[in-house]
Amino acid sequence: MAIILAVPILTMLVILQTAVVSRIPLLHGTPDLVLVAVIAWAMQKRVQTAWHWGIMGGLILSFVSGLPMGVPLVSCLAAVGISLLLRQRVWQYPILAVWIATFIGTLVSHGLALAALRLSGNSISVITAFNLITLPSLLLNLVIALPFYQLLGDLANWLYPEEIEV
Repeated sequence: MAIILAVPILTMLVILQTAVVSRIPLLHGTPDLVLVAVIAWAMQKRVQTAWHWGIMGGLILSFVSGLPMGVPLVSCLAAVGISLLLRQRVWQYPILAVWIATFIGTLVSHGLALAALRLSGNSISVITAFNLITLPSLLLNLVIALPFYQLLGDLANWLYPEEIEV
């Protein structure tokens, strides 16, 4: 059921991200709703479909993104891997783990995108891209990380109810 719900949820987030959120930048950075949602989903304790959400989110972003094909997929999968690793290591403080995973995931995502654009021949200054795109996007992603964690936590609790021992 969680895999089936991933498609409409992530599709709606991509639509919201491309149609609405991208029109309200902070400097030139915008939040990455799909990346934050994938991280928030992977940080839930009982979730077993984190890799599926990462693959679907990355594929959907690959189709609508102007980046070379596969870069968003690798970014989402890296974010899921980071989130699952942090979920195991920093399990006592899930909010801290969400912020750390969002921080690292955003940096990895933007680093991969910048590297792919540089390899494809675009002459983007690394310092300018970091200051005008990555840092504002990082701030916005960190701001929305906690609400996404709470909302997707409610969805995870609904999909994976806690078993009561009698």
